[in-house]
Formats: sequence, C-alpha cells, structure tokens
Amino acid sequence: MNEEFFCPACNCECEHEILKESGDLLVKCSTCGNIHHVKRPAEPELLKVKAIVSSEGISEKGIIELFEDEIIQKGDLLVAEIGDDAAGVEVTDIEMGEKRRHKAKASDISALWTRKIDRVVVKVSFHDDRKTIPLYAEVEGEDDFVIGDIYSTDGHRYKVTHIKLRNGSMMRKEGWKAYARKIKRVYGVKP
Repeated sequence: MNEEFFCPACNCECEHEILKESGDLLVKCSTCGNIHHVKRPAEPELLKVKAIVSSEGISEKGIIELFEDEIIQKGDLLVAEIGDDAAGVEVTDIEMGEKRRHKAKASDISALWTRKIDRVVVKVSFHDDRKTIPLYAEVEGEDDFVIGDIYSTDGHRYKVTHIKLRNGSMMRKEGWKAYARKIKRVYGVKP
C-alpha cells in the first residue's frame, strides 16, 4: 500500500511504500529508496452530531455519526439514528452556533437540519379538464417520475406533463426523469 509522507532524504512530500505497520510505520520512499520510520497518522475521532430530522411537517431529534475532519455540505445524503430507528436523510441546512452555512467541518457543526428521503410524499396536481385535484403519492425516495409516463394515485390515472424540482427548476421535456426525493410537485393530466 502506498501513501504520501515526508522523506528526510528527498526533503519533500512524496509517495512511500508501507513496509511494516506497528506502533509507527516503516516506509520506503518511492523516489530515492530511503527506508525510515514515520509516526502513524492519528485516527480521526468519531463525533455524534445533533440532527433535526423532518418528515412531512413532523420534526424529530436524532444523531448522525461523523468523523471530526469530515466536510459536510447541503445536499449530502447521510444516515440518522432516531431513537432505535435509522433513516436515510438529506442535509438541508448546517448550523454552526448562531450561524447557518452551506458547508462545514464536522467538528464545527452544532446541528444538522435534515429531511427523510427513504420514503417521501410527492405532491401531484392532477388536472381533469374541469378542475385541478391535489394528490399525494407516498413512494420510495429513489423512485423515478418520468415526464410522459402514466401513474396512478388514489384511484386517479394521470400522465406527467412537467415536474418542479426542490431546487426551483422546472422539467418539461418528454422522457426526462427525477428522483422522488428531489421533486417539489408533479403536474399531470388525463391520459
């Protein structure tokens, strides 16, 4: 196995082959062939970061385990422990004391705001020529909705005409698709 270490003979950081692992490492420089000892890099500490997990208007406190040097940003997919349960979540905001950030090191984070993505409710606006009916489809977060495909929710069949995403963009092209966890609303008409 090769890693980057400082070589005292070359006087630079370069690739080394690890020859022996014990209290410290015995390594051989790939550039000059010098064999020397280096201290084993410290293992990063595992932190338990507070997480607020939202799911359709209900928020619960949970915990997410992260390494202290891990960089977290909005949109990252993680696993949160909520009591005895575990859930797939997406980071929606990062709290550092009184401030909110888009990106932060785990050791600086006071709380992660997240939303469940393993099961989501997709809002559907179904237009049946006379009126628009609101529908709610509970699906897996990784399920696709495809523009032009026909779906059935609460006894209503509809053809998807366009999809509004959580990031604000609108998809209208036939055949385009999006994961349910990324969708804000699906628009459909009678097939």
